[in-house]
Amino acid sequence: MRTLLISDIHANAAALEAVLRAAGECERVFCLGDIVGYGPEPQRCIEMVQALPDLTCIMGNHDAALLGLIDLHAFNDEARRAVEVQQAHVNADGLAWLGSLPQFAEVSGVNMAHGSPRNPIWEYIMNPVTAQANFGEYEGQICLVGHSHIACIFIEEPFLQPSVLLPRQGDRFVNSRRFILNPGSVGQPRDRNPQASFVIYDDEEQSWLFQRVKYDITAVQRQIVALGIPERHARRLRQGI
Repeated sequence: MRTLLISDIHANAAALEAVLRAAGECERVFCLGDIVGYGPEPQRCIEMVQALPDLTCIMGNHDAALLGLIDLHAFNDEARRAVEVQQAHVNADGLAWLGSLPQFAEVSGVNMAHGSPRNPIWEYIMNPVTAQANFGEYEGQICLVGHSHIACIFIEEPFLQPSVLLPRQGDRFVNSRRFILNPGSVGQPRDRNPQASFVIYDDEEQSWLFQRVKYDITAVQRQIVALGIPERHARRLRQGI
């Protein structure tokens, strides 16, 4: 079965459309949260994700903030302003659906959290020390996370700190050890590559194919500015930071 793995769409419908075209036919989709935040089309992205086949989707911190489950003052000024603008552009059905999302999920032995298994909403896994602390927080081989906007893999090593991989376009990962995998961000990558990031998981081969795809960044930047979202969120799309 081919499974599309996406995360951190951040209301960037153009990037999501490009990912769906590039991914081709997939029987199943795992979405690791933050459908909203930063970008210009939160409602459209919610509806696009809802329509995906055999969907498992979890809640991210920006989704929680839009719902009022997190104090907006926990965000920096520009991120808070983006959420405040978007609150007027998501309808009641969209809010209800976001509110129904779990913070942690497990499907066929694959664990999923937006941030980390021990703190699904907030914690970033960005270094071996944090990864090591989280290997004891879930059962099984695989945990998928988002949140950092950086495609990476932490592999558990006996008696050592986890090893770290930073996959590039076209890299295929196969491993029998326990690992924590981040597919990177669809809508706002932060690894200095502005192309939308996603992964295709083949559960027969037990392989994870990392992919990137271009989209019309300039058009999305114009939408962000026109909506009144802070311009920094538009600039960083081009920079991939």
